[in-house]
Amino acid sequence: MRNAIISGTGFYVPPRVVTNDDLREVYGIDTTHDWIVQRTGIEERHYADEGVGCADLALQASEQAIKNAGIEKKDLDLIVLCSLSPDYHFPGSGVLLQQKLGLCEMGRFVPALDIRNQCSGFLYGLSVANGLVRSGTYNNVLLVGSEVHSSALDLSTRGRTVASLFGDGAGAVVVTASEENRGIRTVYLGADGRFATVLSQKIWDISKKPFIPQNAEGVGQAAPEMMFANMDGKLVFRHAVERMIGSLMQVMQSEKITLKDIDLFVFHQANLRINQYIQQQIGAPEEKFVSNIQRYGNTTAATIPGLLHEGVQTGRLKPGMKVAAVAFGSGFTWGASIIDW
Repeated sequence: MRNAIISGTGFYVPPRVVTNDDLREVYGIDTTHDWIVQRTGIEERHYADEGVGCADLALQASEQAIKNAGIEKKDLDLIVLCSLSPDYHFPGSGVLLQQKLGLCEMGRFVPALDIRNQCSGFLYGLSVANGLVRSGTYNNVLLVGSEVHSSALDLSTRGRTVASLFGDGAGAVVVTASEENRGIRTVYLGADGRFATVLSQKIWDISKKPFIPQNAEGVGQAAPEMMFANMDGKLVFRHAVERMIGSLMQVMQSEKITLKDIDLFVFHQANLRINQYIQQQIGAPEEKFVSNIQRYGNTTAATIPGLLHEGVQTGRLKPGMKVAAVAFGSGFTWGASIIDW
């Protein structure tokens, strides 16, 4: 039976570390280390330097994943790139990654698909990769989540609630065809557009004519509430808990397993307090949960592949383990997957 396995992982963050104290001392945000940790669990995050884009971070993580999969770049059949912070509004960053990987020079003009499902992006991409590999359409799919949040954060006291949450980074996996009795077992996805603007960034409001107001010289100027992300934190927290638990139960039911059968819970790293609350609500052992939000903040589409890579590198994630990956994000969108590693 043809299965889709994760044959290689990669993870990359830019070298510049920004601590909670840096947000106050360097950027002048009226906040404290304790205030941020108490509410989010985040202690630091990484920011990319000027001139570094989404595809640049994706390249670093992708090269690791390809090497760890034991294949060559020319063996790739499809690129799927998930991001809410692409290099440009269009084209998508998938084609930029294709070029940076050197595939064009090899004459390997493989398709490049971009996915815009924010924090749920990786699981939406995993569903696509799983389906295409298991169907026999492709043998090796490069799936990447990459974010450069720092360029679009309101790094001021006005924007501190959102700005303190996010960091830059990229995570990647290679999804490969295999006859082994393991791999991606099921992926469940959902969305609720009633809450589309509860967590949103409206800078590209195409209903406006033009989409950004212009002055007499034709220079665009956007109000802060349009330019930067806005969030109703309490509402997001409540729905995240409900949808993540529901998604987890859905995939467990589909696979006819229980919480005791899961060896490792890999939850999207939006807020440590959300994940801790869910862990307590479902009664699963704390030692089965992995997290790195303390060091990286919320890297959106990169969090789950980043955790998988760290798990492999540290020996926490071993062959034969049953993994539950769960995410919730803007849209609202959500998803969960069971993976036999």
